[in-house]
Amino acid sequence: MTALPTVQRVCILGATGSVGGSTLDVIALHPGRYEVFALTAFQKVEALAALCLRWTPRFAAVGTAAQADALRALLTAAGVRTEVLHGPQALCDLAAHPEVDSVMAAIVGAAGLPACLAAARAGKRLMLANKEALVVGGRLFMDAVHAGGALLLPIDSEHSAIFQCLPEDRGSWAQRIDHIVLTASGGPFRSRDVATLHTVTPDEACAHPNWVMGRKISVDSATMMNKALEVIEARWLFDLAPAQIRVVLHPQSIIHSMVVCRDNSVLAQLGTPDMKVPISVGLEWPGRAASGADALDFLSCKPLTFEPADHVRFPGLQLAYDALQAAEGSTTVLNAANEVAVAAFLAGQVRFTDIHRINAATVAGLLPTVADAASLDDLLALDARARHHAHAQARELTR
Repeated sequence: MTALPTVQRVCILGATGSVGGSTLDVIALHPGRYEVFALTAFQKVEALAALCLRWTPRFAAVGTAAQADALRALLTAAGVRTEVLHGPQALCDLAAHPEVDSVMAAIVGAAGLPACLAAARAGKRLMLANKEALVVGGRLFMDAVHAGGALLLPIDSEHSAIFQCLPEDRGSWAQRIDHIVLTASGGPFRSRDVATLHTVTPDEACAHPNWVMGRKISVDSATMMNKALEVIEARWLFDLAPAQIRVVLHPQSIIHSMVVCRDNSVLAQLGTPDMKVPISVGLEWPGRAASGADALDFLSCKPLTFEPADHVRFPGLQLAYDALQAAEGSTTVLNAANEVAVAAFLAGQVRFTDIHRINAATVAGLLPTVADAASLDDLLALDARARHHAHAQARELTR
């Protein structure tokens, strides 16, 4: 493994989100250890400007030319010389920039896939908080990681936990693992009467009991689609069959996931529910450094309990397993449908229970036509087709 540079230059894709903010919090703990080389945001211009004032990155990027003009004006007025870029290609260029050592991929959704691919092909230390890169990209993404010689480090707490429980020699993983157990808190509706879920509001769905996350991911946690996507992500990260990936509810979110070995011993990673821990692991692996997370106090923490993951309450889980058994493009369809459905719910256009209806109808409608995608263009075309179908489903439900 290539040694880390003395000063690690970091590009943060999605800097204004919760993971991006936590990444900067960890970096702030280690002055001189990291250089914030580039920061990006989709449309939060003022928030990105504030980060640029604090960190003075070499580059910043936003979604559109108009946003770039607005950001450039704010930075010029403050005397900050950060170079401002815009558009999807700018994200790819920054992720693959020859002076970048590490990329934190924290863009939510399929929009993050091209930049993740660029970082992988350029052989970067790639800290993957964007699970959709694997849900959508699958084999194409993993082929890019291997061909580019990238170091892929999962940042989702569950996948980071699995990664930390395994030896550095990836070639030995298949001989060690019987199966893995992804833990899930169950979200805010773990014990709510299923018959009342149709009345759930966006604010209720975003009130996660354990984790602080963005609104889209919070809704995914409430429906357990977040866990469904993590099942797909785990299939590719650890090269496992779907039957080797199991889900259990663990409301305390102390055990972040487990590896069950072939001898039936169980390896688990524990800690307080704080994303700064997997972020710190990603920045420093194979070393360890202060993360800023609270220490786990075994004498005061609640008893650790476990429950089955109810596929009636959380039907999206079965959709994930079904998609993994079908053509690889099926997971692309499922992810696209879910992004559309969650956005419609957050906008007040459909009910909470309609999210699954849209997802299931889109997968069922397109599944007969889905084939294994051979290129990024194929995946993006399939993604667009699935979004069109999901939007149509959402419109039907709003009538």
